[in-house]
Amino acid sequence: MKKLLVILGLVSTIFTTTVSAAEVPRESVALHLTEDCVVVAENLIADVLTEVQKGLGYSDARAKSNRILFNAWLGDQTKGYSYGDLTIVANNAIFQYRDMYLRPDFYAENVEKVRAVIAPVIEDYKSGKITYAEAEFNARNKIYQSINPNFDPNIEYMKDPIYRDIPPVDNSLFRIARKLLLESK
Repeated sequence: MKKLLVILGLVSTIFTTTVSAAEVPRESVALHLTEDCVVVAENLIADVLTEVQKGLGYSDARAKSNRILFNAWLGDQTKGYSYGDLTIVANNAIFQYRDMYLRPDFYAENVEKVRAVIAPVIEDYKSGKITYAEAEFNARNKIYQSINPNFDPNIEYMKDPIYRDIPPVDNSLFRIARKLLLESK
């Protein structure tokens, strides 16, 4: 009987304890940063990202992550990556997790909508007809055109930036599109 209680206690401990720390969402990473840089930042701030997922505020999370990253940089624990690059990774991830925490319904409702809007772009990217940079550019334009069908990137991008007529779009739609593109390869 004692063995059974010990086994049940261990099993319940295993199932109630979560050890996973949050990962940096790859769609939030700036394009000029390497995967290794992201992994270094992720290892340093994973606990902060987990706290953000549970409701920690943006400013508090940035303050924590900046302190962690700065101390790691001073202690030469960043594998040669600069404090600036690591904070870009951290701040973008914190912003996205905070946004997802505050608006979970927005993300749940818009994944399929964005997938439908950029489906031709995803297919072209998967088949190798276009590069990732072209796919991201085309996805952005498809999202703009879903808001305003008259949007013509060839005309609008050629104008002086002051006179451009680009439809207002929630930036989270672009992050969803990046995620879908990254997952498609």
